[in-house]
Amino acid sequence: MPLTRLFLKLYALLRLFLGKNAQTAWLFHPACTGHEPGANHPDSPDRILCIEQALRRAGIWQHLQTVEAEEISDTRLALVHSSKYLNRLESCQPQKGKIFRLDDDTAISTGSLSAARFAAGSAVQAVDMVMNRKAWHAFCAARPPGHHAGSGKAGGFCLLNNVAAGVMHAIAEYRLKRIAVIDFDVHYGDGTAEIFKDDPRILFFNLFETDLFPFPENNDMPDGGNMVHLPLPPGTGSRTFREAVRRQWLPRLAAFKPELVLLSAGFDAHRLDESGRLNLHEADFAWLTHKIIQTASGCPGKIVSVLEGGYTLEPLAQSTAEHIRVLAGLGKSDTATAYQKTLYPTKKRFAKPKTGQMRQPTQSDRYDINAV
Repeated sequence: MPLTRLFLKLYALLRLFLGKNAQTAWLFHPACTGHEPGANHPDSPDRILCIEQALRRAGIWQHLQTVEAEEISDTRLALVHSSKYLNRLESCQPQKGKIFRLDDDTAISTGSLSAARFAAGSAVQAVDMVMNRKAWHAFCAARPPGHHAGSGKAGGFCLLNNVAAGVMHAIAEYRLKRIAVIDFDVHYGDGTAEIFKDDPRILFFNLFETDLFPFPENNDMPDGGNMVHLPLPPGTGSRTFREAVRRQWLPRLAAFKPELVLLSAGFDAHRLDESGRLNLHEADFAWLTHKIIQTASGCPGKIVSVLEGGYTLEPLAQSTAEHIRVLAGLGKSDTATAYQKTLYPTKKRFAKPKTGQMRQPTQSDRYDINAV
Protein backbone atom coordinates (compact mmCIF):
# COMPACT_ATOMS: atom_id res chain seq x y z
CA MET A 1 0.00 0.00 0.00
CA PRO A 2 1.45 3.42 -0.93
CA LEU A 3 2.61 5.46 2.05
CA THR A 4 0.07 8.22 1.42
CA ARG A 5 -2.87 5.79 1.39
CA LEU A 6 -1.54 4.08 4.51
CA PHE A 7 -1.21 7.44 6.26
CA LEU A 8 -4.77 8.44 5.34
CA LYS A 9 -6.11 5.08 6.55
CA LEU A 10 -4.33 5.43 9.90
CA TYR A 11 -5.54 9.04 10.08
CA ALA A 12 -9.16 7.87 9.63
CA LEU A 13 -8.78 5.14 12.26
CA LEU A 14 -7.42 7.62 14.79
CA ARG A 15 -10.35 9.95 14.15
CA LEU A 16 -12.74 7.03 14.66
CA PHE A 17 -10.99 6.19 17.93
CA LEU A 18 -11.54 9.74 19.20
CA GLY A 19 -15.30 9.36 18.80
CA LYS A 20 -18.15 10.98 16.91
CA ASN A 21 -17.64 14.40 18.50
CA ALA A 22 -14.02 14.60 17.40
CA GLN A 23 -14.71 16.62 14.27
CA THR A 24 -12.56 19.53 13.24
CA ALA A 25 -13.84 22.63 15.01
CA TRP A 26 -14.65 26.04 13.51
CA LEU A 27 -14.43 28.65 16.27
CA PHE A 28 -15.88 32.11 15.78
CA HIS A 29 -17.71 34.81 17.69
CA PRO A 30 -19.94 37.47 16.07
CA ALA A 31 -18.06 40.13 18.03
CA CYS A 32 -15.14 39.62 15.62
CA THR A 33 -17.16 41.33 12.90
CA GLY A 34 -17.43 44.39 15.16
CA HIS A 35 -13.84 45.35 14.41
CA GLU A 36 -14.33 48.11 11.82
CA PRO A 37 -11.00 49.83 11.06
CA GLY A 38 -12.43 51.85 8.17
CA ALA A 39 -14.40 51.46 4.95
CA ASN A 40 -11.32 50.99 2.76
CA HIS A 41 -9.23 49.03 5.24
CA PRO A 42 -8.02 45.62 3.98
CA ASP A 43 -9.17 43.83 7.14
CA SER A 44 -12.84 43.84 6.22
CA PRO A 45 -15.53 41.99 8.22
CA ASP A 46 -16.47 40.37 4.90
CA ARG A 47 -13.35 38.18 5.15
CA ILE A 48 -15.00 35.76 7.57
CA LEU A 49 -18.26 35.64 5.63
CA CYS A 50 -16.52 34.83 2.34
CA ILE A 51 -14.61 31.96 3.96
CA GLU A 52 -17.79 30.48 5.42
CA GLN A 53 -19.54 30.73 2.07
CA ALA A 54 -16.66 28.96 0.33
CA LEU A 55 -16.76 26.14 2.90
CA ARG A 56 -20.49 25.71 2.33
CA ARG A 57 -20.15 25.68 -1.46
CA ALA A 58 -17.38 23.08 -1.27
CA GLY A 59 -19.39 20.78 1.03
CA ILE A 60 -16.86 21.16 3.86
CA TRP A 61 -19.02 23.06 6.33
CA GLN A 62 -21.19 20.04 7.14
CA HIS A 63 -18.10 18.16 8.33
CA LEU A 64 -17.18 20.79 10.91
CA GLN A 65 -18.45 21.37 14.42
CA THR A 66 -19.19 25.06 14.82
CA VAL A 67 -18.35 26.54 18.20
CA GLU A 68 -19.00 30.04 19.51
CA ALA A 69 -15.70 31.35 20.80
CA GLU A 70 -15.24 32.54 24.35
CA GLU A 71 -13.62 35.79 25.46
CA ILE A 72 -10.08 35.52 26.77
CA SER A 73 -9.59 36.16 30.48
CA ASP A 74 -7.37 38.92 31.84
CA THR A 75 -5.23 36.24 33.49
CA ARG A 76 -4.47 34.57 30.17
CA LEU A 77 -3.83 37.91 28.43
CA ALA A 78 -1.30 38.81 31.11
CA LEU A 79 0.80 35.79 30.07
CA VAL A 80 1.40 37.44 26.68
CA HIS A 81 1.06 41.23 26.97
CA SER A 82 2.27 43.77 29.52
CA SER A 83 -0.26 45.46 31.77
CA LYS A 84 0.96 48.83 30.51
CA TYR A 85 0.11 47.89 26.93
CA LEU A 86 -3.28 46.41 27.82
CA ASN A 87 -4.17 49.53 29.79
CA ARG A 88 -3.19 51.67 26.79
CA LEU A 89 -5.52 49.69 24.52
CA GLU A 90 -8.36 50.23 26.98
CA SER A 91 -7.68 53.96 27.11
CA CYS A 92 -7.63 54.29 23.31
CA GLN A 93 -11.16 53.04 22.69
CA PRO A 94 -12.98 55.73 20.67
CA GLN A 95 -16.56 56.90 20.85
CA LYS A 96 -19.14 55.08 18.73
CA GLY A 97 -18.66 55.81 15.05
CA LYS A 98 -15.11 57.07 15.54
CA ILE A 99 -11.73 55.48 14.84
CA PHE A 100 -8.52 55.85 16.82
CA ARG A 101 -5.29 55.16 14.91
CA LEU A 102 -2.49 53.45 16.80
CA ASP A 103 -0.26 53.78 13.72
CA ASP A 104 -0.64 54.22 9.96
CA ASP A 105 -2.03 50.68 9.51
CA THR A 106 -3.64 49.80 12.82
CA ALA A 107 -6.93 51.36 13.89
CA ILE A 108 -9.37 50.79 16.73
CA SER A 109 -13.13 51.19 16.45
CA THR A 110 -15.68 50.91 19.23
CA GLY A 111 -15.90 47.13 18.86
CA SER A 112 -12.25 46.40 18.12
CA LEU A 113 -11.00 45.51 21.59
CA SER A 114 -13.95 43.19 22.18
CA ALA A 115 -13.30 41.55 18.80
CA ALA A 116 -9.62 41.11 19.69
CA ARG A 117 -10.45 39.53 23.05
CA PHE A 118 -12.78 37.00 21.42
CA ALA A 119 -10.22 36.32 18.68
CA ALA A 120 -7.55 35.54 21.29
CA GLY A 121 -10.13 33.60 23.30
CA SER A 122 -10.87 31.40 20.30
CA ALA A 123 -7.23 30.26 20.23
CA VAL A 124 -7.29 29.45 23.95
CA GLN A 125 -10.57 27.56 23.60
CA ALA A 126 -9.31 25.67 20.54
CA VAL A 127 -6.27 24.49 22.49
CA ASP A 128 -8.58 23.15 25.21
CA MET A 129 -10.69 21.34 22.63
CA VAL A 130 -7.83 19.53 20.89
CA MET A 131 -6.01 18.75 24.14
CA ASN A 132 -9.16 17.24 25.64
CA ARG A 133 -10.04 15.34 22.44
CA LYS A 134 -13.21 17.33 21.86
CA ALA A 135 -11.97 18.29 18.39
CA TRP A 136 -9.75 16.77 15.75
CA HIS A 137 -7.80 19.90 14.88
CA ALA A 138 -9.41 23.35 15.01
CA PHE A 139 -9.63 26.50 12.93
CA CYS A 140 -10.18 29.91 14.54
CA ALA A 141 -11.89 32.47 12.30
CA ALA A 142 -10.19 35.31 14.15
CA ARG A 143 -10.36 39.07 13.51
CA PRO A 144 -8.34 41.17 13.97
CA PRO A 145 -5.20 39.15 13.17
CA GLY A 146 -2.45 38.87 15.75
CA HIS A 147 1.07 37.94 14.65
CA HIS A 148 2.39 41.52 14.48
CA ALA A 149 1.28 42.29 18.05
CA GLY A 150 4.23 42.14 20.42
CA SER A 151 4.26 41.92 24.19
CA GLY A 152 3.97 45.69 24.46
CA LYS A 153 2.88 47.01 21.08
CA ALA A 154 0.28 46.84 18.32
CA GLY A 155 1.07 46.90 14.62
CA GLY A 156 0.21 45.62 11.16
CA PHE A 157 -3.57 45.49 11.83
CA CYS A 158 -2.93 43.45 15.02
CA LEU A 159 -3.95 44.29 18.60
CA LEU A 160 -3.53 41.05 20.59
CA ASN A 161 -1.35 38.10 19.62
CA ASN A 162 -3.92 35.32 19.24
CA VAL A 163 -1.51 32.46 18.60
CA ALA A 164 0.73 33.50 21.50
CA ALA A 165 -2.31 33.48 23.78
CA GLY A 166 -3.05 29.90 22.74
CA VAL A 167 0.55 28.83 23.23
CA MET A 168 0.94 30.36 26.68
CA HIS A 169 -2.37 28.85 27.78
CA ALA A 170 -1.18 25.42 26.61
CA ILE A 171 2.00 25.79 28.66
CA ALA A 172 0.20 27.05 31.78
CA GLU A 173 -2.71 24.61 31.67
CA TYR A 174 -1.17 21.43 30.23
CA ARG A 175 2.53 21.88 31.10
CA LEU A 176 3.59 21.26 27.51
CA LYS A 177 7.30 21.44 26.79
CA ARG A 178 7.40 21.31 22.97
CA ILE A 179 5.05 23.50 20.95
CA ALA A 180 5.61 24.28 17.27
CA VAL A 181 4.34 27.61 15.96
CA ILE A 182 4.21 27.76 12.16
CA ASP A 183 3.57 31.14 10.54
CA PHE A 184 2.97 31.05 6.76
CA ASP A 185 1.58 34.55 6.37
CA VAL A 186 3.34 36.56 3.65
CA HIS A 187 4.45 39.11 6.27
CA TYR A 188 7.13 38.43 8.86
CA GLY A 189 5.55 37.62 12.24
CA ASP A 190 7.59 40.09 14.23
CA GLY A 191 5.29 40.15 17.26
CA THR A 192 5.35 36.37 17.69
CA ALA A 193 9.13 36.30 17.19
CA GLU A 194 9.63 38.93 19.91
CA ILE A 195 7.38 37.12 22.39
CA PHE A 196 8.99 33.69 21.92
CA LYS A 197 12.62 34.60 21.30
CA ASP A 198 14.95 32.12 23.04
CA ASP A 199 12.07 30.19 24.63
CA PRO A 200 13.21 26.53 24.45
CA ARG A 201 9.61 25.30 24.71
CA ILE A 202 8.73 26.93 21.38
CA LEU A 203 10.06 26.24 17.90
CA PHE A 204 8.94 29.08 15.65
CA PHE A 205 8.79 28.50 11.89
CA ASN A 206 8.34 31.77 10.03
CA LEU A 207 7.82 32.12 6.28
CA PHE A 208 7.71 35.61 4.81
CA GLU A 209 8.36 37.69 1.72
CA THR A 210 11.49 39.82 1.81
CA ASP A 211 11.28 43.57 1.26
CA LEU A 212 7.75 43.68 2.66
CA PHE A 213 6.25 45.03 5.89
CA PRO A 214 7.58 44.92 8.58
CA PHE A 215 10.84 44.89 6.57
CA PRO A 216 12.74 42.40 8.75
CA GLU A 217 15.98 42.89 6.82
CA ASN A 218 16.10 46.42 8.24
CA ASN A 219 15.13 45.48 11.79
CA ASP A 220 16.70 43.52 14.58
CA MET A 221 15.12 40.19 13.62
CA PRO A 222 15.28 37.68 16.50
CA ASP A 223 17.39 34.76 15.38
CA GLY A 224 17.72 32.52 18.41
CA GLY A 225 18.07 28.77 18.31
CA ASN A 226 14.28 28.37 18.39
CA MET A 227 13.67 30.41 15.20
CA VAL A 228 13.50 28.85 11.73
CA HIS A 229 13.17 31.76 9.31
CA LEU A 230 12.26 31.13 5.68
CA PRO A 231 12.57 34.41 3.73
CA LEU A 232 11.31 34.19 0.14
CA PRO A 233 12.00 36.79 -2.57
CA PRO A 234 9.14 38.39 -4.51
CA GLY A 235 7.85 36.16 -7.29
CA THR A 236 8.62 32.88 -5.51
CA GLY A 237 6.38 30.17 -6.97
CA SER A 238 5.02 26.83 -5.90
CA ARG A 239 7.96 24.55 -6.68
CA THR A 240 10.53 26.75 -4.96
CA PHE A 241 8.22 27.23 -1.96
CA ARG A 242 7.60 23.49 -1.57
CA GLU A 243 11.25 22.58 -1.91
CA ALA A 244 12.22 25.17 0.71
CA VAL A 245 9.64 23.80 3.14
CA ARG A 246 10.85 20.23 2.53
CA ARG A 247 14.48 21.11 3.15
CA GLN A 248 14.29 23.74 5.88
CA TRP A 249 11.09 23.11 7.82
CA LEU A 250 10.03 19.49 7.75
CA PRO A 251 13.26 17.93 9.12
CA ARG A 252 13.34 20.42 12.02
CA LEU A 253 9.64 19.85 12.75
CA ALA A 254 10.07 16.08 12.74
CA ALA A 255 13.12 16.24 15.03
CA PHE A 256 11.35 18.59 17.45
CA LYS A 257 8.47 16.10 18.01
CA PRO A 258 5.90 18.73 19.06
CA GLU A 259 3.17 17.98 21.55
CA LEU A 260 0.98 20.66 19.96
CA VAL A 261 1.12 22.73 16.76
CA LEU A 262 -0.34 26.21 16.29
CA LEU A 263 -0.55 27.78 12.86
CA SER A 264 -0.53 31.47 12.09
CA ALA A 265 -2.57 30.85 8.96
CA GLY A 266 -2.12 33.76 6.59
CA PHE A 267 -3.22 33.30 2.98
CA ASP A 268 -1.82 36.52 1.53
CA ALA A 269 1.03 34.65 -0.15
CA HIS A 270 -1.50 33.70 -2.83
CA ARG A 271 -0.59 35.04 -6.26
CA LEU A 272 -3.84 37.03 -6.48
CA ASP A 273 -3.64 38.67 -3.06
CA GLU A 274 -2.93 42.36 -3.38
CA SER A 275 -0.86 42.67 -0.21
CA GLY A 276 2.09 40.52 -1.31
CA ARG A 277 4.12 39.50 -4.32
CA LEU A 278 4.63 35.78 -3.84
CA ASN A 279 3.23 33.51 -6.51
CA LEU A 280 1.53 30.70 -4.59
CA HIS A 281 -1.64 28.83 -5.56
CA GLU A 282 -4.45 27.77 -3.22
CA ALA A 283 -3.28 24.18 -3.74
CA ASP A 284 -0.01 25.08 -2.01
CA PHE A 285 -1.87 25.67 1.24
CA ALA A 286 -3.50 22.23 0.99
CA TRP A 287 -0.07 20.70 0.35
CA LEU A 288 1.53 22.56 3.28
CA THR A 289 -1.28 21.58 5.65
CA HIS A 290 -0.94 17.92 4.65
CA LYS A 291 2.83 18.00 5.15
CA ILE A 292 2.50 19.57 8.60
CA ILE A 293 -0.05 16.95 9.70
CA GLN A 294 2.08 14.16 8.28
CA THR A 295 5.32 15.40 9.85
CA ALA A 296 3.80 16.20 13.26
CA SER A 297 2.24 12.74 13.49
CA GLY A 298 3.33 12.43 17.12
CA CYS A 299 0.50 14.76 18.18
CA PRO A 300 -2.44 13.49 16.08
CA GLY A 301 -5.46 15.79 16.02
CA LYS A 302 -3.65 18.54 17.93
CA ILE A 303 -3.26 21.29 15.36
CA VAL A 304 -4.85 24.68 16.03
CA SER A 305 -4.97 27.01 13.04
CA VAL A 306 -5.63 30.72 13.62
CA LEU A 307 -6.50 33.07 10.78
CA GLU A 308 -3.98 35.83 10.12
CA GLY A 309 -3.78 37.63 6.75
CA GLY A 310 -5.38 37.24 3.35
CA TYR A 311 -7.16 40.37 2.17
CA THR A 312 -8.34 39.79 -1.39
CA LEU A 313 -11.59 37.96 -0.81
CA GLU A 314 -11.72 35.34 -3.57
CA PRO A 315 -8.21 33.87 -3.15
CA LEU A 316 -8.62 34.12 0.64
CA ALA A 317 -11.81 32.04 0.49
CA GLN A 318 -10.32 29.48 -1.92
CA SER A 319 -7.07 29.08 0.02
CA THR A 320 -8.72 28.80 3.43
CA ALA A 321 -11.18 26.22 2.11
CA GLU A 322 -8.30 24.09 0.79
CA HIS A 323 -6.54 24.41 4.15
CA ILE A 324 -9.59 23.46 6.24
CA ARG A 325 -10.51 20.60 3.90
CA VAL A 326 -7.21 18.91 4.76
CA LEU A 327 -7.49 19.77 8.47
CA ALA A 328 -10.91 18.08 8.48
CA GLY A 329 -9.45 14.87 7.05
CA LEU A 330 -11.27 15.22 3.73
CA GLY A 331 -8.16 14.96 1.58
CA LYS A 332 -7.16 17.29 -1.21
CA SER A 333 -9.67 18.76 -3.65
CA ASP A 334 -9.72 17.97 -7.35
CA THR A 335 -8.27 21.44 -7.93
CA ALA A 336 -5.31 20.77 -5.64
CA THR A 337 -4.70 17.34 -7.16
CA ALA A 338 -4.83 18.69 -10.70
CA TYR A 339 -2.47 21.55 -9.86
CA GLN A 340 0.01 19.14 -8.31
CA LYS A 341 0.08 17.13 -11.53
CA THR A 342 1.02 20.25 -13.47
CA LEU A 343 3.91 20.87 -11.07
CA TYR A 344 5.16 17.29 -11.03
CA PRO A 345 4.12 15.38 -14.16
CA THR A 346 3.63 11.67 -13.60
CA LYS A 347 6.50 9.46 -14.58
CA LYS A 348 5.82 7.85 -17.95
CA ARG A 349 6.35 4.15 -18.30
CA PHE A 350 9.10 3.16 -20.67
CA ALA A 351 7.88 1.32 -23.73
CA LYS A 352 9.33 -2.18 -23.70
CA PRO A 353 12.37 -2.04 -26.01
CA LYS A 354 12.77 -4.49 -28.78
CA THR A 355 15.33 -7.23 -28.34
CA GLY A 356 18.82 -5.84 -28.60
CA GLN A 357 17.72 -2.21 -28.23
CA MET A 358 18.22 0.21 -25.33
CA ARG A 359 15.76 3.04 -24.80
CA GLN A 360 17.35 6.29 -23.62
CA PRO A 361 15.36 8.34 -21.04
CA THR A 362 14.07 11.68 -22.28
CA GLN A 363 13.42 15.02 -20.59
CA SER A 364 9.71 14.12 -20.18
CA ASP A 365 10.65 11.11 -18.06
CA ARG A 366 11.86 13.32 -15.20
CA TYR A 367 9.63 13.64 -12.18
CA ASP A 368 9.76 14.61 -8.52
CA ILE A 369 9.60 11.67 -6.14
CA ASN A 370 8.72 13.98 -3.23
CA ALA A 371 5.66 15.50 -4.87
CA VAL A 372 3.02 13.64 -2.83
